[in-house]
Amino acid sequence: PGSCPALCECSEAAKTVKCVNRNLTAVPPDLPSYVRNLFITGNRLAGLPAGAFPAQRLPDLSALNLSGNHLQAVEAGALAALPALRQLDLSGNPLASLSPQAFGEGGSPLEELALHGALRNHSVLLSLAAMLQSGVLRNLSRLELADNGLLLLPAGMFTALPALRQLDLSNNSLVGLRNVSFQGLGQLQSLNLSDNSLGVLRNSTLAQFRGLPALQRISLGRNPWVCDCAIEDLVAWLKESDQVEGKEALTCAYPDKMLGKALLKINGSELNCSVPVDLPSQLQTSYVFLGIVLALIGAIFLLVLYLNRKGIKKWMHNIRDACRDHMEGYHYRYEINADPRLTNLSSNSDV
Repeated sequence: PGSCPALCECSEAAKTVKCVNRNLTAVPPDLPSYVRNLFITGNRLAGLPAGAFPAQRLPDLSALNLSGNHLQAVEAGALAALPALRQLDLSGNPLASLSPQAFGEGGSPLEELALHGALRNHSVLLSLAAMLQSGVLRNLSRLELADNGLLLLPAGMFTALPALRQLDLSNNSLVGLRNVSFQGLGQLQSLNLSDNSLGVLRNSTLAQFRGLPALQRISLGRNPWVCDCAIEDLVAWLKESDQVEGKEALTCAYPDKMLGKALLKINGSELNCSVPVDLPSQLQTSYVFLGIVLALIGAIFLLVLYLNRKGIKKWMHNIRDACRDHMEGYHYRYEINADPRLTNLSSNSDV
């Protein structure tokens, strides 16, 4: 079975090995084969290279906690081919590089992935999105992405997670969910969006929530809701939905006159919705209408020109003749001024 590595604590009865706060710089190479629960936390692992956890020596490893290790890089194949791995915690690591092939290419049995505070680097977020979209983690049922300061999520990030049941996006800085697709998450039961920067949820997002058959719990607390006309759809959905946890406590943050007012108590007359909400589409419609009007005016102008072409032609000839007579007069005077003899002649004739 193997002996217990130095600086670690082992329990064969509990199938557990703990290497906690030991300043380790690499994964111990002599881990016992009986281990199911492995805790390597509070160390100084700079990176996880390929084959860091050999499957042939760790056939029963099911729970792996690598949180708080100053881990910066997870290379391709670092977590590949662990046949029993179900839980992985990489929280609290300042990841700068995460290979989309970290779990290999054949798929992983992983069911729970925790990345609290590990996605501060945007390129790592994009790598995670690529990994999820590849389908290598199709068995994932729980995904924790809290405390990462996320502003926006990559489009289609969750589309290849058919088994996902719990999604935690709390304590980030999400300002909107317009590009986030929840389609395909037929098993999703819990969605945590609390402690973000959400000002409104658009009707397209609410329609996705309505289309998730298993969704039982949505957390929206402690978001700065903007109570203007754009929030009408959200208020209507809150009043009809029983999925939102603590919806009675959701209150307006803006504008000042609505500060602290419960969303469930808002009525349309308070929002002053005489101004269209969707200004960009309204402007687009106005531009189209203006273009049509200008085209009609241009067509009418051309038609008038065509119908009066003979009169216009005669008018142009008259203008040309008048200009020619005028120019001939100027030319005659120029010739007189240029020839002194003609100038004297002209002066004598005037006398």
